[in-house]
Parts: sequence; structure tokens; C-alpha cells
Amino acid sequence: MTQSADAEAPRTSFLAEVKGAVTPRATLLVIGAVALQLLFIASYVGALHDPKPKDVPFGVVAPQVAAEQAVTRLERLPGSPLDPRAVTDAATARDQVLNRDIDGALIINPAGTTDTLLVASGGGTVLATTLEAIVTTLEKAEQRTVRAIDVAPASTEDFDGLSSFYLVVGWCVGGYLCASILAISSGARPASPRRAVIRLLVMALASIVGGLGGAVIVGPVLGALPGSVAALWGLGALITFAVGAATLALQGIFGIVGIGLAILLVVIAGNPSAGGAFPLPMLPPFWKAIGPALPPGAGTWVARSIAYFKGNDTTGSLLVLSAWAAAGIVITMGAATLRRKRAAG
Repeated sequence: MTQSADAEAPRTSFLAEVKGAVTPRATLLVIGAVALQLLFIASYVGALHDPKPKDVPFGVVAPQVAAEQAVTRLERLPGSPLDPRAVTDAATARDQVLNRDIDGALIINPAGTTDTLLVASGGGTVLATTLEAIVTTLEKAEQRTVRAIDVAPASTEDFDGLSSFYLVVGWCVGGYLCASILAISSGARPASPRRAVIRLLVMALASIVGGLGGAVIVGPVLGALPGSVAALWGLGALITFAVGAATLALQGIFGIVGIGLAILLVVIAGNPSAGGAFPLPMLPPFWKAIGPALPPGAGTWVARSIAYFKGNDTTGSLLVLSAWAAAGIVITMGAATLRRKRAAG
């Protein structure tokens, strides 16, 4: 009997150690971490493992009958890689590419056998080369040739047009890391509206500094991106604050779990759908749909517009980022106010 009791004692002691080392709260957090890990894999691989162009906005310039025939031919391509539409003339097609209304345009020469393809590698080198490959194959089948003109070329220091994306990713990381540090250092949920205001002000100051630093690094220091340093600074401050305020809001509602939810939104859902590695028309439908509504996607679009498209077509994406910032402020303050009222009651 004594030997049996002694044999059982270490087993009971070990179970007690497990319960002490891994609390129920820690268990739930570990399960959440594993879930985020699997979602990360599913999101990145799902979005990026098999990029294919789908309904890429594409212009066709030609005499009316020839334009209609070309549009019909392009519409019937297997897999619907292009969304073609007739454009009145070459100048209009060029303007539409620079305004980011279309991603490319074919200018058909009725008097010869060499046509012109307009692309914009500043909007994504992979998409530009894909359009060139599609059109070259089609032209060869018609015994015609094509010359490509890059109307908004990516910088030679901006490999594959990725610098804008990585710049925005850095600003997003700064946003949720700063907000997370504020939570970890003094509690995920601010104890009062005053403390919530202080956290938001600290987040704003960090965003201004981080925005300027990022703009200077990719511009004057590395020469990776052209465009206005001041415009990129403003964009960086807005992105960083939008992500930081949203993270503070999620922490105000869900506590420390809010950090994981911020990672879910920004890193797991936002980064692969941002149109960075592959522009939006090459992403699967789900990621293509959510990308423009999340900070990484909205930020990448604006950064590329500033760098290569003279700041065209940025209003919608800036409104998205502003909405994230405004919602973060309102929810952070609202959660702190409700908590204070409950404590007082």
C-alpha cells in the first residue's frame, strides 16, 4: 500500500505542476495563437500560391469596327483575364492608365502590323509583364507584333515594385506594436477616458515620427521610391495611427486578445490582400474583395499613386484609412467611458 501511494504521488505532483504552469487563460491564448498560425498559412498560401489575372481593366484603341472586334476577342479569352473596353484615342488611353482607371491599353495600328501596348509597372511589375505576355501571344496569333511602352515605370531601385508595399507593412507593424506596448505596459483596457486620450496622443506622436522616418528612408536615404516625401510622410502617419487606434480599440473591448485580433486583420488578412506581391487583379476573389478595405491594401494603393501616378486616384483609399482611424478613436474612448461608468456604478 505504501509503495502504491508513493508511485501515485509523482504523477499527482506532475499534474499539479501542469495546472500551475498552464492556466486556463494561458490555454485559451495558446489555442488562439495556433489558430492565428494556421490562418496565417491559409491566407498567405491561399492568396499567393497561384496568381492569375482576372478581369484586369484594359483599354483598346482602334477604329470603331476594329475596336469592337478586338474587345470581343479579348472578352472571350479563357479564364477572362481582361476586362476590355474601347477607348477613343491613344492620349485618352494614356491618361486613363495614369489615372489608374485601367491597368493597360492596346493601341491598334490599322495601317501596319505593329501595335502599341501601354503598361504601368509602377502599379506592379508582375501585372505589367503579365499583360505584355498575354497581348504578345494574341498578336503573334494574328501575325502582328507589339511594342510595349511603360507610361509609369517603377524605379530601377524598386525591384518588382515592392518598395511601396514593404513601406506600408512597416508602418502597419509600427502601429500595432506601439499600441500593444501601451497595453502590455499598463493594462490592455485603459482605466479611464483620460488614460485613453493619453494613449491616443502617444500613438499620434509615434505615428508622426514613424511616418517621417519611413518616408525619409525609402526616399532620400535609399532612393527606392520617387514622389513627394511630404506626401509619403502624411500617408505614413495616417496608416500608423489608423492601425494603432484600431488596435487600441480592439484591446479596449477584448483586452489582451485584441492584439491577436489586430494581427488577424492587419497581418493575416491585410498583407496578402494588399496587392503588394501581386496586384489586386491577380488575386483570388476573396482577397481581391477585402484588400482595398483594409489598411495595408489602402495604404499600398496610395503609396504607389504618390510614387508613380502623380497622386491620382487616392481619395477612396485615404477615406478608408481615415475611417479606420476615426473608428479606432471612437471605440477606444467609448470602451473606456463605459468601463468607468460600470466601475462607478
